[in-house]
Amino acid sequence: MSYIIQLEGITKRFPGVTANDHIDINVEKGEIHTLAGENGAGKSTLMNILFGLYRPTEGNIYINGKRVEFQSSKDSIKCGIGMVHQHFMLVPKLTVTENIIAGQEPGKAFVIDRKKATADIKKLSDMYGLRIDPEQKVANLTVTEQQKVEILKVLYRKAEILIFDEPTAALDPLNAAMLEEVLQKMGDEGRTMLISTHDVDF
Repeated sequence: MSYIIQLEGITKRFPGVTANDHIDINVEKGEIHTLAGENGAGKSTLMNILFGLYRPTEGNIYINGKRVEFQSSKDSIKCGIGMVHQHFMLVPKLTVTENIIAGQEPGKAFVIDRKKATADIKKLSDMYGLRIDPEQKVANLTVTEQQKVEILKVLYRKAEILIFDEPTAALDPLNAAMLEEVLQKMGDEGRTMLISTHDVDF
């Protein structure tokens, strides 16, 4: 059987603590997997390893059957992996568009086609019901709106493997339900998702 993600014997040790101890996970394309557990169980550490933010102490990662070694998140992004972090990775003084296209600017040489980027982001926003103004500064957004920006960022980069770290932690029930609808739509499109959460009702 062919898997889009294989984690084989993943172990991560920090001084005085083992966060992950020989974890094996196999995920088929288009599946949605939830890693449920209390805070401190090592879920975020494992997701950060898959996204290239940490390197495993032991173990192997395979994407589409090919063994990979991520030196940074840039390597995982090249493999089609995107991550929505529990603590958002956004620059408040920049606009929604500027945050989303950082490192992925459309255009030639040093000329950035902001008009095209804004139009593409608006199209994605409407398609997924995320309803966000691409020209708004992130500093003026609510927590829920900032999460929408993070989701749009991974969609803009055409990620096929999506990692969500505690996606409902800062959301009220209404916005958590909205998020579930967005995730379901992405799943229906064949994207593969890993969701770490301590919310057993999610």
